[in-house]
Formats: sequence, C-alpha cells, structure tokens
Amino acid sequence: MNKIVIENLSLQYSDGTESLRDISMSIRTNAITVLFGPAGGGKSTLLRCLNRLNDLTEVKAVGGQILLDGENILDPGTDTIALRRKVGMVFARPVVLPMSIRQNLTYGLELAGEKRKSRLDEAVERSLKLAAIWEEVKDRLDDPAIALSGGQQQRICLARVLALQPEVILLDEPTSGLDPISTGKVETALQELKKEYTVILVPHSVQQAGRTADYAAFFLQGELVEYNDGKSLFTTPKDKRTEDYITGRFG
Repeated sequence: MNKIVIENLSLQYSDGTESLRDISMSIRTNAITVLFGPAGGGKSTLLRCLNRLNDLTEVKAVGGQILLDGENILDPGTDTIALRRKVGMVFARPVVLPMSIRQNLTYGLELAGEKRKSRLDEAVERSLKLAAIWEEVKDRLDDPAIALSGGQQQRICLARVLALQPEVILLDEPTSGLDPISTGKVETALQELKKEYTVILVPHSVQQAGRTADYAAFFLQGELVEYNDGKSLFTTPKDKRTEDYITGRFG
C-alpha cells in the first residue's frame, strides 16, 4: 500500500537551478525508502517538498503533485502546520532546544494544547523508547539536553518528532556526524520504527543505503534514475549509472 504518490514533480529555484525534473514515484507504507546519490542530486529538495519546508526557501516554480493519503499537499489551501505534524523531519545536525531532555519532548505537545502530566509523561517514555535512548536517559530527564553526546542528541531530535505521533518520518543524513556505534543505534531504531511509521531516509553513504533500504531511489542531477526494492537495486541495478555509483566508479 502506498502512503505517498509523487507525480511529475519538478522544482526550480529562484537562481534558475533546476533541482527536480519530472519525478514520479510511490512511497510504501511501513517501509524504509532510501533516496541516495551524489550531492546536488535533489534528494534533500525532495525530502523538503514532502512537508512543504521548501516554502521557506527561494523557489521559483513547482510543478506536479504529491499525494499524501490521496490529498495533494502542494495545493495552496494545505494547512502546512498540520502537514508538518503528520510528516515530521529530522535534520543532519541535531539541534536540541535549550531545555531539559523532558521539555524537549513535551514542548511540541504543550504547544498543541496537551497539558495533562500523565499524557506528557507517557509520550516522553514512548518516544524515547522508540528512538532507542530511553535506557540511557530515563534517570536524567531533567538534565539539559545539550549535555548529551552528539549521537544521543540526534536520537533526542528523533524522539521529539515521534512525540507528536506523525505518520511519516523524513530523515536527512541523520547519522552524518555520528560515530559507528551511535549510527548503528539509529539504524536499529529505524527498523523498529517502520513497523508503525513510513520512513524516508537520505543516507550519508551508499553502505548505509544498502543496509537500511526496503526500497531505494537513485537520484542524479535532479533526475530519478532508478527506483526498486532495495535488494534488487543494490545487487542487480538496471541502469549503468546506478551500478557505477554503487560500485564507486564515480560520486
């Protein structure tokens, strides 16, 4: 079953740069879909289109449509605040709020009107467990989040998104600055998260793409070159450009 259907999506920035050219693909529910390829290929731009974060950049023209549960989110009447609760995003560089670990997770819920302590406590524990960091921080929830390591901060940022119970999680190179152990913990968490959520990941390496992908899409200079289930794409790619990139001949 498809959670998102992208049809003929094109995007051009105000400086004339064409970041996406006629992209059509479907994102499966409860799976990890990986967008990979060289820098400047349009992966992060596509990710930002999926919750309208590109509205905040200098975009000249957007064409096509993105259907989330059958609704075109590029429609001018879309409630972008509601959309971003439904489609949460975790960025490459973890930015924790200057608050306690607990407050980092409850802040968004309180803004949305949740005041019941029992519900807030429940959300904190649930999201920290899903982000695979509960055991590390459960006895220090009132400590400042900034005191945590980089890998822990990244998982706090993931938990903060999860606290709002989105349906789709977007991750833009979430492990690019992390050590191998922290990277492994994030990747393990993603395998659990896909049971409840639809996950779309821009990985920081081809190796990570191969390890995590249920489905994989190879992007090159704004073009979707190839899209298939992860196993097929990484073992028997159909396009020579995909094969050359996976085997390290370029990129």
